[in-house]
Amino acid sequence: MRVDHLDTQRLGQYLTDQNILEVGDIRAEKFPGGQSNPTFLVTIDDKHYVLRRKPPGQLLKSAHAIDREYRVMAALAKVNFAVPNMLHYCRDETAIGSEFYLMEHVEGRIFWAPSLPELSTDQRANIFDAMNKTLAELHSLDINALGLADYSRRGEGYFERQLALWIKQYRAAETRHIAEMESIIGYLQEALPPCDGRVVLSHGDYRLDNMIFHPSDERILAVIDWELSALGHPLADLAYQCMQWRLPGDCELAGLGSLDRRELGIPSEEEYIERYFARSDVARPSNWSFYLVFSYFRLAAILQGVVKRSIEGNSSNTRAAAFNAMIEPIARDALALCN
Repeated sequence: MRVDHLDTQRLGQYLTDQNILEVGDIRAEKFPGGQSNPTFLVTIDDKHYVLRRKPPGQLLKSAHAIDREYRVMAALAKVNFAVPNMLHYCRDETAIGSEFYLMEHVEGRIFWAPSLPELSTDQRANIFDAMNKTLAELHSLDINALGLADYSRRGEGYFERQLALWIKQYRAAETRHIAEMESIIGYLQEALPPCDGRVVLSHGDYRLDNMIFHPSDERILAVIDWELSALGHPLADLAYQCMQWRLPGDCELAGLGSLDRRELGIPSEEEYIERYFARSDVARPSNWSFYLVFSYFRLAAILQGVVKRSIEGNSSNTRAAAFNAMIEPIARDALALCN
C-alpha cells in the first residue's frame, strides 16, 4: 500500500455500507507536509472532509495512535473547544487497508512561517495572543468532565515516565550514534524536577502550523494533530512551543531565533510565558531550562523516528532528509542549555 494513495472506491463503499455518508462522486488528495499519519482532503460531491489514516508497515509501539486522536477531539468538541467535528472512526483495517478516521474540513488559514510575513504587526501580535490564550484554556479543562480520566497514565512521575518513553523511542529509531544526545539524556535524568501532582490534557505538539485560523481575522478555529496528546503537565506544552523562539529561521522547522521579534510585533519568549502564567494557575518553575532541554530532546527523537520510517519506506513525510540534518544541531542547542 502506497503512503500517498487512498482507495476512494473502497472508502466510498465503506461509508455507504455503514450509513455514514451518502457517497456519489468521491475524490481524494493527500495534504503535503509533515504529518506522521497520511492525511487526505476527501471531496464527496461538493462537500469536503479530512481523513487521517495509519501509515503502512511496521510501526513503533504507541506511535500513530489515531484512535486516541479521534477520541480526544470528539471529547473536546463537546465542550466547544476549537477542534474539528469528528464523524467516524474505523478500526477495521480491511476497509481501506489501515485504521482511519473522518472529520469535518475546517475552512481557514494555516500559517507555516512563525514570522507571519503575510500579516501586519498588529495581526501577528493577535495571532500569538490567540495561541497563548487557547493553550491556557486547554490546560484549564476538567479531565473528568471531558470523560478522559483514563486517557493515559496519570499521577506522579509524568516527566520521569515521558523521559523513559522518549529515550526508548529514540533508541528504537536510532540510525547513528550522536554524542550530544547521550549527554542530553544524562542531564535530563539528573535534573528531573520533583512531581507537583498537576495533571492536564496536554496537546503534545502545540505549535503554529497545527492550528487553523479564521479566514479574515486572528481567531483559532481548530487545533489539529492530537496524535501526541496525553494526560500530562502544562509546562511540557509551553516549553515545546517556546522552542519556536529558539530555532533558527532558516532551518526546515523554521523558528524565530534569528529574527527581530519586537519589530515584527511578536512577543519575546519571556513575555509569552509570563502572559501564560498570568492566564493560568501554573507556577513558574525554578529550572525552566530543564523543560526546554526535554522539549529539544523529544523533538529530536520525533525527527529521528521520521528518518527511520523514511529509510524503511513507511514515512508520509517528504522532508525526512532535511529533518535528519537537523537532529545534531538541535542536540547541540539543547546541550548549551544544560547547567
